[in-house]
Amino acid sequence: MAIGGLISNRNFGSFICSGKVCGGEQAILLHKGERSAVAVVHGNMFYRKLWSQTINGFVSGCSYGPSLRTTVYLDEKTLKPMSVSPNGRQLISSMSLRHCEKSHRVYPQQGSRGSLGCYSFSSPLPGGWLEPGDKDRIGKNSTCAYYKSEEYDITEAKVDSLPSPDGTNEAVLVERDMQEAVPWWQNFPKRWVIVLLCFAAFLLCNMDRVNMSIAILPMSKEFNWNSATVGLIQSSFFWGYLLTQILGGIWADKFGGKLVLGFGVIWWSVATILTPIAARIGLPFLLIMRAFMGIGEGVAMPAMNNLLSKWIPVSERSRSLALVYSGMYLGSVTGLALSPILIHKFGWPSVFFSFGSLGSIWFALWLRKAYSSPKEDPELSKEEKKLIMGGSISKEPVKVIPWRLILSKAPVWALIISHFCHNWGTFILLTWMPTYYNQVLKFNLTESGLLCVLPWLTMAAFANIGGWIADTLVSKGLSITAVRKIMQSIGFLGPAFFLTQLSHVRTPALAVLCMACSQGSDAFSQSGLYSNHQDIGPRYAGVLLGLSNTAGVLAGVFGTAATGYILQRGSWDDVFKVSVALYIIGTLVWNLFSTGEKVLD
Repeated sequence: MAIGGLISNRNFGSFICSGKVCGGEQAILLHKGERSAVAVVHGNMFYRKLWSQTINGFVSGCSYGPSLRTTVYLDEKTLKPMSVSPNGRQLISSMSLRHCEKSHRVYPQQGSRGSLGCYSFSSPLPGGWLEPGDKDRIGKNSTCAYYKSEEYDITEAKVDSLPSPDGTNEAVLVERDMQEAVPWWQNFPKRWVIVLLCFAAFLLCNMDRVNMSIAILPMSKEFNWNSATVGLIQSSFFWGYLLTQILGGIWADKFGGKLVLGFGVIWWSVATILTPIAARIGLPFLLIMRAFMGIGEGVAMPAMNNLLSKWIPVSERSRSLALVYSGMYLGSVTGLALSPILIHKFGWPSVFFSFGSLGSIWFALWLRKAYSSPKEDPELSKEEKKLIMGGSISKEPVKVIPWRLILSKAPVWALIISHFCHNWGTFILLTWMPTYYNQVLKFNLTESGLLCVLPWLTMAAFANIGGWIADTLVSKGLSITAVRKIMQSIGFLGPAFFLTQLSHVRTPALAVLCMACSQGSDAFSQSGLYSNHQDIGPRYAGVLLGLSNTAGVLAGVFGTAATGYILQRGSWDDVFKVSVALYIIGTLVWNLFSTGEKVLD
């Protein structure tokens, strides 16, 4: 048997092999920088490939296959195809190649332009390529093949080969690396798989939360609830939500974000499904069930923050957090858009049953794909692990929370106060917007739900725009402190301005536009205060988020309940004035005391 090859030192062009055709597999020539390979494929599925490197050229071994007419050039870092060249060269081989020690002698008949690669080879075996330890399959004799230092087409030149003296078909391979190649979707960066799963969790989180803001309208008519009772029901969610903010952060930092976030999603999904049953039993049971739902959702943000602090390098922090939080906004969009349709066709209980059942699907994916840290993921590539660990902090388990140290830092208090000021306005819009559209703008139930979609769509879009802007500014050399202050100032002053305009508009269209602009500018906060926990104390990111979000939840509890009482005695203008005042206070505190530098180790 004979083997021939064509190797280019400059372009790493295609090579050819000749031999017996065997098997039903196909082979494709790959190039990655200064290395060449042949991938064995079944249909469209790459399942193994062989890399081989020589001194004067690059030699590729191939598996069985009838012909090769395509060369694929791969990016050295991502291993993604950069170009595909149909070259008309043929590859026919039935042997696994093994490089021996006697390679690269000058071939006397061809002069100095060539080199002699010495190989021996074996017939194909069921196991595919020979392994380095297969000494019993290695022969002492080798077949020597001449390799040109320039690239030739098979139609232009014939490559000579020297036969093995005794015809032995055994094989030796030195300096090669065998990899299992996988479909492109399995090469998707694992850190972004975690981000997308967190995005989906937050999508479900707000779907299950905002459905009550739509369902409360027919429920209040059926059970004869007044505005004060409605406000009490809306705020009862925050009773449980408040309890697990700090606890969720502690659990996540100690036991890992995967366990805590998975627990949270299942807990709040079950509570969502049980809500209609509790409402029909009585108001106290409904209040308890809404509080139980809050317990589950309360751990979501601290657990997510813990996960991303481990998985995401600093250079991708803003955009990853923005994407996850945009899941909340799109969850609001989905919930507000689908709830009126489900209520109209199937009644208000259908909203809770359908939305709550989605949590089980997410949980199955979470168990299979998620890990609390890169160190725990056995499928994570070395390259991605190096990127993650090189761009983020070393993650040692937190055993003791240094509360005195944490609470002694001014930037921590800036986070707490700013989070309170921010969430007061945000939660009022989240829970009371459909009622505003229905009572003030005179939209019906379906119109109220659909028009509530626009501001949340705006938030989803601008959160991601803000994330890319923030990461770009950081990459351009602007300090993290300056970036966080700029983004959060937009997140405070933008909503304050547009809420003041609501008292001057005269048409529903302009009112909806003001709401959309208010929410859109609010979304820049995801690249401001919501990214700052990982800046100032990455090891305690879960605890810090839980601490500041506790203040934010208190704003939700007091703000949502207070709005009901304000509306009994005043107007919507009074509601918006309180929010604007708090936005201005938050702006001042944030710009005076916040920082983007690490203050907690």
